[in-house]
Formats: sequence, structure tokens, C-alpha cells
Amino acid sequence: MAPLLTSALQFRISVGRKKETTKKTKPEVSKDRANALARGQNTFGRVSCCPQPGKMSADTKIAELLTELHQLIKHTQEERSRSEHNLLNIHKTHERMQSENKTSPYYRTKLRGLYTTAKADAEAECGICAVSRILRRALDKIAEIKSLLEERRIAAKIAGVYSDSDPPRKTMRRGVLMTLLQQSAMTLPLWIGKPGESPPPLCGATPASGDYVAKQGDKVAARVKAVDGDEQWILAEVVSYNHAANKYEVDDIDEEGKERHTLSRRRIIPLPQWKANPETDPEALFAKDQLVLALYPQTTCFYRALIHAPPHRPQDDYSVLFEDTSYADGYSPPLNVAQRYVVACKENKKK
Repeated sequence: MAPLLTSALQFRISVGRKKETTKKTKPEVSKDRANALARGQNTFGRVSCCPQPGKMSADTKIAELLTELHQLIKHTQEERSRSEHNLLNIHKTHERMQSENKTSPYYRTKLRGLYTTAKADAEAECGICAVSRILRRALDKIAEIKSLLEERRIAAKIAGVYSDSDPPRKTMRRGVLMTLLQQSAMTLPLWIGKPGESPPPLCGATPASGDYVAKQGDKVAARVKAVDGDEQWILAEVVSYNHAANKYEVDDIDEEGKERHTLSRRRIIPLPQWKANPETDPEALFAKDQLVLALYPQTTCFYRALIHAPPHRPQDDYSVLFEDTSYADGYSPPLNVAQRYVVACKENKKK
């Protein structure tokens, strides 16, 4: 039997994991280049005060995308307001009919016209100017903005330039780290496919394709060896991938230093990049009693668990039962874990 889960968790929270690898030094970066990287500017070759001709800075691109997103949101509200106004008139007309306790030719004619308009609005929403299509475009803009912000964060991290929202690990309190992980789970985009379209790889429980390679900055579950020889799954960030050696370099998200782990692909599990919608794509979720690896609340370690209940709504979390020998039945009480931090377990045998 494995050591008690609760003891392992208390040890990790109080003193943290011991480092077993050699600390890597950060490459020397000039002040000008570091500042340029933090602004999202191209720094290959000589750093210029202005963006290169034909090259748009990250800040400018993000500002343009935000403007486009604002217009899409306004357009969405206009479309909704038009339909809601007509539906409100239908509701009020029915209330008047009930209060007068009669159905006059006037009300019948009025309702016929209102329902005809409502039907036309519903058909329009299935066309080119549909609210759903506007929302899809808005989601695409949000994804593009998040991608640009992530690229800028990675560039700043490489240069050693940090922001208040992403401080260096050596100054980050555990409470701040836990808040950032929770925000990452909450802002994971919801997959909204077209009618008949299947969820893509890395949507909910859908695994990555066989040839998938996680990108720099991606969060993964990584299996590392502790100083005492035991192995555990930790939350890590991809630094690089060596195609020749088929190995990743990853940073432990919770380590205070800059130690890195070099791991083979079989020791890496990419985290979901989209939430699955239980109402439209329930097949993209882990089923009840399925064995998974889940991030234990308020830690950065993944542990084996059984699905107690899958999400019922898009904003819901999984309810899981962690393996824990301190309980009579071998499992902890149900705990909530976000879709972002639940992945398939590669080990079928119970420890």
C-alpha cells in the first residue's frame, strides 16, 4: 500500500518538495532586450526603439483585438435586445388577455403578428448574423488575446522581467499561486462546436493525438522522481521539447528555484485546453467510477482518484474520490476538482 495520502500532503504543504536536480543558471540578457521582450517586441538582432516596419507590437495587436471584441459584444446585445423586446410584447399581451378573461379578434391578430416576428427572429439567429455565430467570433478573439498575452509572459520570463500578475516563483506566496491556478481553471475556454462537430483532442477527457507535442508555456502533469526514490505526478510548465531525444524540459510550478526536470514523453500528460460542455458533449467527460489523476485541492500534486460525479453544467467541477488508506474504504470524501486539472490515469492497478 502507498504511504498515507494525508501525511504526504501535509509534508508537501509545510516544507515543500526537496530538490534533487542541479539548479540551472538564467542566461544573461541585456536590459534593453529584456524590456523589449516584456513589451512583446521582436528581439532577434539589434533591438530598436520602434517595432520593425510591417511588424505590429503585441500591445497594439491586443488593443485592436479588444476593440473588435467590444464591437462584437455590442452587436450581440443588439441582436438579443431585438428578440427580447418582441418576446416581452408577447408575454404582456397574454397577461392582458388573462386579466380581461377574453380572447378578442384584436388580441388574436396582434399575437399572430408577434409570433410571426418572433419566428422570423429565430430563423435569423440561425443565419449569418446569428447571435451564436457572433459569440463564436468573440470567443476566437478572446483566444487570440490570451495567446498573445501568454507569448508575452513567456518572453518576459525568459528575460527575467516580471509583472505583478506573474511574479517570480521565489517571491510568490502559496496563496497567490493557488489563486492563479484557480483563475486558470475558471478561464479555460468552453468548447462550442458546430452542429454535428466532435470535440477536438484536449477537450475535457479527450486525449491528445499520438504525435502531439506540448508547446512552451503549456501546463502539464509530469511524473518526477523525489529524492527518496518515490515518484509523483506534479503540475509543471513546459520549457522546451527535444525532438531528437523525444524528451521535455519542464519547470515544477511549485518550486521556488529554477530547477528543471528532463522527462520522456511517457512521463508527460498535457492538460485540457478546452472545457467540455456536459449539455452538448457529455462523451468528452470522464464517466462515473473512471480512474483518473486529479490535482488535490490547495496543492500542486496529482493523485489517483475515482470520478464520483462528472460535471452537470459547463461551470461545474468534477466530484472525485481520492485514494487514501486513512479511510476505511480506501477513498477520501468527495472533493471538487476543475476540468482543467483532471487527466486520464495511465496506471490501472490500485496501489
